[in-house]
Amino acid sequence: MGGRVRIPALHPCSETFSNRNFGEFACIGEEKMNKVTTLDQVMERVHDGMTIMIGGFNGICAPIRCIDRLAKSGVKDITLISVTCGYPGGGFDLAPLFVNKQIKKVIASHIGTSPEAVKVYKSGDMEVEYFPMGIWIEKIRAGGYGLGGVVSPIGIGTMLEAGKQKVTVQGKEYLIELPLRADIGFIKGYRADRMGNVQHRMVSPNTNVVMASAADYTVVEVNEIVDVGQIEPDRVGIPGVFIKAVVQGNAMEDHHKIYEDLWVRSGNLKRKEGANHE
Repeated sequence: MGGRVRIPALHPCSETFSNRNFGEFACIGEEKMNKVTTLDQVMERVHDGMTIMIGGFNGICAPIRCIDRLAKSGVKDITLISVTCGYPGGGFDLAPLFVNKQIKKVIASHIGTSPEAVKVYKSGDMEVEYFPMGIWIEKIRAGGYGLGGVVSPIGIGTMLEAGKQKVTVQGKEYLIELPLRADIGFIKGYRADRMGNVQHRMVSPNTNVVMASAADYTVVEVNEIVDVGQIEPDRVGIPGVFIKAVVQGNAMEDHHKIYEDLWVRSGNLKRKEGANHE
């Protein structure tokens, strides 16, 4: 009692603990916690009238295989939570969901990048609820972290006050923005291990990270699935505790080709003469 505690050599707090050691010992219980599944199995959980979050930003780092499968499922009356409604110019990303009229309501910051979404909105077949992007993000964060909401001065004295509670803090009025959660969330990562730990690449965190904790069932689509221990702990962008299912997306080579072809078609990228893209 009262003496010093001796840390075992392979304890994570020990100076001798390494990623190699981590990989050797992280397999305990791995089989029971294997979250790798198929899109068919995931889609068995999806039904009409659900609230669904979908990550990405204007089609970048979006879970495009999950979206494609959702579009083919025929599930309808979806309340969609997405920061924008798709790739500028349309024909990609969330576009099929609007073409199929599967979306009943959108909670977003902007829909103008998607001609398909704008068309459905103008027809009167879809409701849109707008929030400034920062507020939209914070509402999702509040939903994920169990907060009762967030306060913001944005909208005070405007029509945005309608139906919202107000609070005064240090003499200044704020609106209370309620948290946002979803029944299921589809997000994108670069790679994940079998326990759901996700690594990101370049700009792929965008809205994907904040959504991970704010759905009852979060599915991550990745380019690579690896064994536990192959992602260094300091490279984990989303801990596996937030992920319920890991699904295989397009391999990185195919992923690059899909976006290269998209950007060439839309005039945002010019392919070098003589380049072989087959």
